Formats: sequence, structure tokens, C-alpha cells
Amino acid sequence: MSRRDEFITVINTFKTVSPTITDEQRIGLLRQAVQNYELSIEEASEVLSTLGLIVGEEVNYFEVLGFSIEEIQNLDEDTIVSLVETAHQKFYSASLRAGARVRPDGRTEEQWRHILNQARDTLKDSQKRQEHLTTLLSQEDPHENEFLDSEFIPVETPETASESISSVNELQNSELMSPATSEITSAPTISSFDVPAEMVIIPAGEFLMGSNDADANASEKPVHPAYIDAFYMDKYPVTNEQYKVFLDACPQWQKVNILTDYHNGNYLRTWHRNNYPKGAANHPVVNVSWYAAMAYAQWEEKRLPTEAEWEKAARGGLTGKKYPWGDQIDTTKANYGENIGQTTPIGEYPPNDYGVYDIVGNVWEWCLDEHILDFYAASPRRNPVAGGDLTYVLNNFISLKTYRVLRGGSWMSIPRYVRVAPRFRFTPSHSIHNVGFRCVRSASL
Repeated sequence: MSRRDEFITVINTFKTVSPTITDEQRIGLLRQAVQNYELSIEEASEVLSTLGLIVGEEVNYFEVLGFSIEEIQNLDEDTIVSLVETAHQKFYSASLRAGARVRPDGRTEEQWRHILNQARDTLKDSQKRQEHLTTLLSQEDPHENEFLDSEFIPVETPETASESISSVNELQNSELMSPATSEITSAPTISSFDVPAEMVIIPAGEFLMGSNDADANASEKPVHPAYIDAFYMDKYPVTNEQYKVFLDACPQWQKVNILTDYHNGNYLRTWHRNNYPKGAANHPVVNVSWYAAMAYAQWEEKRLPTEAEWEKAARGGLTGKKYPWGDQIDTTKANYGENIGQTTPIGEYPPNDYGVYDIVGNVWEWCLDEHILDFYAASPRRNPVAGGDLTYVLNNFISLKTYRVLRGGSWMSIPRYVRVAPRFRFTPSHSIHNVGFRCVRSASL
């Protein structure tokens, strides 16, 4: 096999995941072609084009086949399959009649037929359809190609973190920060006897929120100081066993009773009626909507963490680090990247310096805030909450419809998304197989 054929094999493998790539991924693939397969840039570019990789966009398969997301989600499976097959046959036949011409959108008809096949195969399969919808909903910026539960690892690009370093240093040197700890000094302390069972105290203080490093997307910027009052946080994500106790006490939130306004059809998908899967008692509960997570938290006389509380807790007192333990990814510290292939029981990985377990990896975690892309540009300095004050959100959560924040990455996430800074969003009714939650409680001093 020639070096060119080897590179073609790599690209064909890449295509099985997605026919689209970002500009960043294109550059990485071209670099591989030159360094590993001894091709020229021109030869490598020609391979990418010939094999139908579409650069710089995320294809919406619903739009490809002429459906709106809302329209197709409200139909039963047999009807969806029938409509998808009919639409695919119509467009595919028209493309065959067109021959090999270049379409107005810049694709060849061959590339278009490849995308049509991808759209058909994705939307006919309920699991693939849901994952594709997740990808579309998790995009935060039309210029970013972020995949919440991507199954592939993009090619790395060179580090360009000088902006991050200078910004962090500038903030660390601020007179508001303690040089030694980056926490506001003289914060009140809380006796360990006051901490509720299975919770830890997150001390009051100021920390640097967000990221300007090379992996950061637009919503993580700019790095800014935020002061957070002391609060208690659950050591672990809420488990299936804990959630069942809630369901037994509050039958209106059981799988067979929950109102359709509060979930997207996948609520507790792997449960059999009111029972979680065998052997999964100590695993984080997943397929729980934001509404249901909020209801559980209130039943426990707790609440979901604000986004700022979550990030302060995740950093564990460290300043400017990518992960809760430092700057290097580590398979012994978290469940990510499909290294295990599923969720793991709580507490199997070491805690951070605040005593919080599984704060990144295992499951994405719901936060209380509305997701606002540029919130950091005007975020309040003290106890920031996006989308209304804390009391308003807690008292009116059932009626809220705007996107909610997700943090922490999951067992499926690539390293970029198990950093402490990434922000993602879902509608509050969304429930999926790698999203869970944990609770907090304000500390009375």
C-alpha cells in the first residue's frame, strides 16, 4: 500500500464518524499528511476534496432532508422512518439525474449523495438521531464546531496560550487578590461539624473564572474575577439509588407520570418503569431533564449550583489550571474519552483539593443558570447568576424555557471538554444518556 493509500484509509476512517470537519481539523489532517505520509499540501487537499469531507460547517441532517426538528420529534418512529425514506429517495434520485456537476453550495453531486445517505442513516435510527440533535443543540457559536459527546478526538493544533498567561498574570497581580492563594483573605470559616452529610464546604472567596487558553471557545472568555459566598456541595453526583427515593416520594416525577413539558422523550430511558438498571444503584443518574433535577434538589432542600459556584468548586482552589488536578490530562483522575465505555460508580476517582469527586468526566452536570453566550463580558463580580436572580429562578423554574448551562464533560468527552472552563447548553426539557447533576446548599455563617 502506498503512503497516499494509507492516508486515504485514515480519511475514510475519519469519515465514518462525520463527513464534516472544522478548519482546525483540516489543518491537523494536512499536517499529518505531510509529516506522516510524505504528501504535499496540494496532494493531501485533493484527497480530502475527493473523499467528500466538507470543511468548516456542521451539517444539519434535519435540514438536508427538509424537516424541522420540532416537526420530526413529534412523530412516532414508524412515521419518521417513512418520511425519511421518502425524502431521501426524492433527493437522491434528483441528484443521480444531475450527474457529476457541482452544486450551487459548492459540493459535487457525489458529495451531496454521501450527505443524503448520512442523513437517512442518522435520522432513521432513534439513538443516532438523538445524538445528532444533541450535537446541534450543544453548539454555542456558529463559528465553533463543538461536539458535546463526540466519539472522535480532533487533531491537536499548536499551543497559542500567551494571551491566557498574560491575562491570568494581570488578574493575579490585582490588589483584590491574595498572591499566595488567589482567594480573598479573612473569609469566615465553618466548623466541620456544620457540614451536612455527604457534602463538602466550598470556602468563600474570589477566583479566576473562564479561560483564554488555546482550547477555549468564545463563551469561556474573558477570564474574570468572581467572588462566591461559602456554600456546601454534594461530594458526588446524584445516583440512581438516590433518585429512586425521590421518585417514590414524588410520583409526579416518575417515568410514567412526568408531564411531557418537562422532558424530551428520553427521560430515564434505561429505567424499567420506576426501577433503575440492575447493578447501577451507585452510578450517576442520567437521562434527567433540568426540570427534574431542579425538582429533586428542592425536595432535598438543596438547589443546583450556579455556574460560578460549579467552576469554583471544580478548580479546587487551584488558579489558572486546565483540570481540577493541574494542566495535564490523566486517565487515573477522571472517566472520559470512552476509556471505560460507560459511567462508573461514584467515587472511583480521587477528589480534588476541596474533596469533590467526579467533578469532571463521568457525567455532564446541570447548573442553575440560563446559558448566555457572552455573559462573561458583563458578569457581576459577586455571586453571578445568569437569567435572573437566584430567588426568581428557584421560584419559577417550572415555567422557564431558555437554555440551561452544562458543565464538566462526561465519560464520552474528549480532553478538551473535561477542563474546568467549558460551557455548554441544552433546553431545560432535554435529557440524554451522559448528563446528570449534583446539588448545593447555601452556607449560613
